[in-house]
Amino acid sequence: MHRRRVLLVGLDGFDVVLAERFAREGLLPNFARLRAEGAGFDIDDGREKYTGLGWEQFTSGIRPNDGGRWSSVTFHERTYQATQDSTIIRPLLADLAVKGVALDVPHFDLSRAPNICGLTTWGPHEPGAPPASRPSGLDREMIARFGKYPAADWLYGFCWPSPQKAQAAGEALTQAVEVRSRAARWLLQERIPDWDLGMIVVGESHSAIEALWHGVDQDHPLHALESAPPAAAALRKVYAAIDRLIGDLHETFSDATLVLAAMSGMGPNQSDAPAMVLLPELLYRFSFGSSYMRQVEFPAALPDGTPLLAASTHWTEVLLQAVPRVKPSLYKRARMNIQRMVAGGSRAAIHYDLDWMPAARYSPFWPAMRAFALPAYHDGRVRLNVAGREKRGIVPAADYVQACNQISDLVGECRNLLNGNRVASEIYCPRQNPQDVGPSEADVHIVWEGAPLGLLHPRLGRIGPIPFLRTGGHTGKGGFLNVVGSGIPQGHHGLVHSCDVLPTIIELLGQPVPPGVSGKSLVPWFARTLQPAIGSR
Repeated sequence: MHRRRVLLVGLDGFDVVLAERFAREGLLPNFARLRAEGAGFDIDDGREKYTGLGWEQFTSGIRPNDGGRWSSVTFHERTYQATQDSTIIRPLLADLAVKGVALDVPHFDLSRAPNICGLTTWGPHEPGAPPASRPSGLDREMIARFGKYPAADWLYGFCWPSPQKAQAAGEALTQAVEVRSRAARWLLQERIPDWDLGMIVVGESHSAIEALWHGVDQDHPLHALESAPPAAAALRKVYAAIDRLIGDLHETFSDATLVLAAMSGMGPNQSDAPAMVLLPELLYRFSFGSSYMRQVEFPAALPDGTPLLAASTHWTEVLLQAVPRVKPSLYKRARMNIQRMVAGGSRAAIHYDLDWMPAARYSPFWPAMRAFALPAYHDGRVRLNVAGREKRGIVPAADYVQACNQISDLVGECRNLLNGNRVASEIYCPRQNPQDVGPSEADVHIVWEGAPLGLLHPRLGRIGPIPFLRTGGHTGKGGFLNVVGSGIPQGHHGLVHSCDVLPTIIELLGQPVPPGVSGKSLVPWFARTLQPAIGSR
């Protein structure tokens, strides 16, 4: 099978619908041109998109149902603590005779792929893997030549209360894309030019949409704020810079087959308030019949009741007042226990502290609760305290299905405090046996609807409202894949899974796809005209 050199340009948290809108404005000429060339696919992971692990599924080729990891958040049944953990999955590329170079590929454990050079943590939005540099010292060389990542303050920026901060975020993230483009070309052209596969992932689109979405969404409650116009201008600047990066890399490495991919889409954030704050408080009241969350006064509100914050205030500071830590000493001991546990074993994940999230601050109460909300970023995730599974379980295993239905009904009874609408578009319980639920899974999942900032329950009362954290989130249309290169005809080929992207790249490289992967190569979908180039399987 003939070998092709392949260049992956991955777009993390990049919304194709927004990009097509900008392309119609003439803002993204390279994106528009390349989307019209080669073989195109839509990526749709279904419910699995709520895992937030699309890039891990890319690097491993393994779907959650096959690999058992459904979230980066792990619940520890013995300690009743939750941690956010890096990947421990061996990259699929590590077992292939492929020379590769990678820059900021999320959830890619470079330390376990000796055939791949590059960096994992120069400036990714979500590293998801241990820091690594190959060859040794490349990270210091990168910083000496290009400087430290210029948008570190805006990786998880909070700027909707301030026009000045929205503008600053756009300028910093635009600069970061421009530096990334130069660094990628240096890395692939000068520093390590002998490669079969180059992988450059752009995380600035992820950071920009989460912080600035209200600027481009006319239906967003915060679109009327003074920060919206500079937020919209900032998003356009970041996307235009990404378009230039795509064009520059495609032109510089014109001999390579270009794989342009985004694993998921983006849109308005509907999950932060309910998943991180409201659901944990609802389940606390359900268990104890009283409130833990304190009422906080906000400086202003929109006519619809949406709370506003002062420009100098951060969401985490306000929510620490609303949901305080229970006992600092208890938290300290729990974190030490988790760190010891994570540090043990032959291949341990890196633990990231979740104490900034209000949901995690309810954990001292979890042993006494029938059900509690796990820290979550995308959907609502409820864990039942099952006897025989959790160390201090309360719910009999025989009552598992009934208990799941009880929680589903509890959430279904809630209404959006600000408009009276339902708060969930879907509530589902994927398992029938509690012992089938792993440490990264939940028993009940809630897909939120309409970004509820407050809940109203007929028996448990009012919860909230609270302000927005991120204005953008992972609610948009799925991702996309375009394969552009010599002999690849234009055509659109329908829906695929993020696990299919890397097997496709592997076959384009002239390598056999290893057994045991969940994904499949998509080359046969457009292979008939490629027989002279890559042969048949």
